[in-house]
Amino acid sequence: MTDKLIHATAADNQIRCMAAVTTNLVGEACRRHRTFPTASAALGRVLTGGLLLGSSVKDLEKLTVHFDCDGPIGNIIAQADPYGNVRGYVSNPEADAIEMNERGKFDVRAVVGGGKLYVTRDAGFEIGLMKEPYRGMVPIVSGEIGQDIAYYLAKSEQVNSAVSLGVLMTVDGVEDNGSENGWREPRTAAFSLDQLRVAAAGGYIVQMMPSGDENLAAELERNISRAPYATDMVRSGHSPSEMLREVLGDLDLLVLEEKEPRFHCQCSRERALLIISALGREEVQDMIEKDGGAELICHFCNEAYQLSADELGELLVQN
Repeated sequence: MTDKLIHATAADNQIRCMAAVTTNLVGEACRRHRTFPTASAALGRVLTGGLLLGSSVKDLEKLTVHFDCDGPIGNIIAQADPYGNVRGYVSNPEADAIEMNERGKFDVRAVVGGGKLYVTRDAGFEIGLMKEPYRGMVPIVSGEIGQDIAYYLAKSEQVNSAVSLGVLMTVDGVEDNGSENGWREPRTAAFSLDQLRVAAAGGYIVQMMPSGDENLAAELERNISRAPYATDMVRSGHSPSEMLREVLGDLDLLVLEEKEPRFHCQCSRERALLIISALGREEVQDMIEKDGGAELICHFCNEAYQLSADELGELLVQN
């Protein structure tokens, strides 16, 4: 299934909705960063949540979701723009909790722990508009990602939101048992990262507008409590609009916008050279003499740029 992101309203504009299927982009991120199963689930949830939040920012803006965790995973960061592009990484891609949680799902909370959640909006940085960014912060209250994003929206932006984010992992060559961990034997069974696959990923955010009717809010809450998990819906082949119809029940749904999201990083060889150039002549000369060049690895996408001594020498000539 192709990844898809939608914006919608419901109940005569009293409800705002965003939903996405992100299986391919989460799979690309996990492949690039070679994340272990629980780290994959955590990264996938943050990428999906960042994508949903970032889809509502203005042109030239970027939104960064940063989980600064005191658990073994360290930082989880996703950066998104309004065009459906998202990129991200975790500090420790090998963070993994062998045991499932009480619901039989990845114990993301065990690798996240506590800490703080930051959401930052930057405007116009790419074209030189150095506008002061907006940054909100709340404590990490659950470690389940979706609940923490909902808490941020309620406390920092005063918007009551239902947030559901999920990632289903499977292992090639191992029978799928239909649960989120995706294989029948306990997690102690040996497998290689090359066998690990993101089989389904996605989620939604549903928000009551401040002017929404109280009875409508109660109906929406009941509907959400009966809806399947986002992971189960994506796994079943639901599109984003079908996911929202499950969540909204009989409430009307109007899709306003549809995009094809992707994992996309703005790094390039040219940017790598600019970063090296900013280190100064002495540092560049030292790289040439001692290392015969330089290697720069992008945190966001794990792309490695090998810069030759000749390329670094050109920097010295230009500067």
